[in-house]
Order: sequence, then C-alpha cells, then structure tokens
Amino acid sequence: MRKEKAFTLIELLVVIAIVAMLMAILMPALQKVRRQARAIMCRANLKQWGMVLALYTEDHEGRIPVASTSNAQWFFRGAWLPDGDPNRPPVFHDIVTKGIALCPAAVRVSKWPASGRGSGRGLGGASWEIRSKGGSTFEAWEITSPLPRFRCSYGFNNTSFLTSFSFRGPFRGLDTYSARARANIPVILDSPEENGMHDNTEPPPRREGHGFQNFCINRHNGYVNSLFLDWSVRRIGLKELWTLKWDEESDTAGPWTKAGGVQPGYWPHWMRGFKDY
Repeated sequence: MRKEKAFTLIELLVVIAIVAMLMAILMPALQKVRRQARAIMCRANLKQWGMVLALYTEDHEGRIPVASTSNAQWFFRGAWLPDGDPNRPPVFHDIVTKGIALCPAAVRVSKWPASGRGSGRGLGGASWEIRSKGGSTFEAWEITSPLPRFRCSYGFNNTSFLTSFSFRGPFRGLDTYSARARANIPVILDSPEENGMHDNTEPPPRREGHGFQNFCINRHNGYVNSLFLDWSVRRIGLKELWTLKWDEESDTAGPWTKAGGVQPGYWPHWMRGFKDY
C-alpha cells in the first residue's frame, strides 16, 4: 500500500502560529508607512494650495483674501459653481480644487447635520447662501448647500489676516510683499474648520479638539501640516504651534515655549509625549 504524504495537525498549527507572529510584527510597520504616505500626500496638497494663493496674490497687488468663514469656504471650494448660479459668491479664482481639498487622513465627514450658515451678495449683486458643518481631527468639514456637496480638511489661519476692503474687488487681506518672517507665518493648515485661531498666550486645549486652539489636532502622529506665507510647506509639531508668528502681536518665545520656561508637566496629558520646542 502506498502511503499518502500530508501535513499533520501539529505542523499546520505551527505554520499558522508563525504566520500570525510575522503579521503581528509587520502590522505596526505597515501602519506607520501608511501614516507617513498620508502625511506626504497632505503636504503635496498644501503645495498646490500655495500655487493657488501665489496666483491670487499676483492678481491682487500682493494681498491674500481675508479668511472670514464664508470667504474661506468659497475660496476652498473654487470653481465648483457655474456662471449664472444664483448662489455664486465673489469669485476668488477659477481653479477646480476638489482634488486637493482633502487630507488623506481626514476624508470622511461627521454624521451630524449642518449647523453653519452664511449669506451675502456677490459682486454682481446676486444674493447667496451657504450651509456647512464642521469636522474633527479625522473628519473633514463639509459644504452641504448649495450642491454639489464639497468636503475639505484644511483651514485658513484667520489670525494672520489684516482686513482691508476694496469696493472694486473681493475682500483683501495681508500684504504678502511687506510681511516679514513669512517662513514662520502659517496660512493654511490641517484643520477641522474652514478657518481657525491661535493665540500664543493661551493654554493648550485640555482635550483634543476642544477649546480655543483649534489647529491643535493630532492628525499626523504629533504633527499637523502647514503652508506658510513664503509658500513653503512643512510639518509642525503640536507644541511648536506656540512658537509661530500667527499675527503681528504673536510672541514666539511666550510662556508655552522652552524659551518662555514651560515645563513638561504644564501640558495636558494627551500632549505630554510630543516633542518640546
């Protein structure tokens, strides 16, 4: 009689155990690679936003648009509404921005209904209305009306924009030609809202996503990505946010910096493991 060759149950269990062990070893490394890839794609998106803003400033005497809520929403949405649409706002640019609007780490939206609402009149006198809802660390904010819906996971730094109004054109903000230390002034960042504030004298949020400092979100493993006023892009450590030049009054060596004497225990628990600056 010829004896058939086959694996025994013990051998199969040993092989399964080895495969499971290898998977357990490799999964953290694969997840880290995925997170790094998402962060790189996010910075690539911000590079494109830098090109959009650079083109805008060339056409508006070096000034960037004021980042009021409605202005920021229309700016990010870009050329998504056809000419003649009654909801068409002041047109900041004619670039389709859908492909660069979402950080790969924050593409979904919250299940909550829209709560934001804005209205006004366009340059031609037609009235418009916009409805939206906010996001979170890993959720995009969304324009729900007018259709089509639009999702975005970036926000303007609203503290660095100095307002001046021109009756011959859209709202205009900070003069990029005369601004100093442009490489340290954030313009567009990872954000749960279309714009946000940051004050270097204010303490960090006790819980992530709560409080005044709404750019302080742990979207990229202790970092957020940012476009700066010199159109460069880099990642920012969450504690580094307190060292940046958010507006003309910002103290870059304030009480929440190493130069200002902050101690590790001063930070809320969710931030204590992050790099100090």
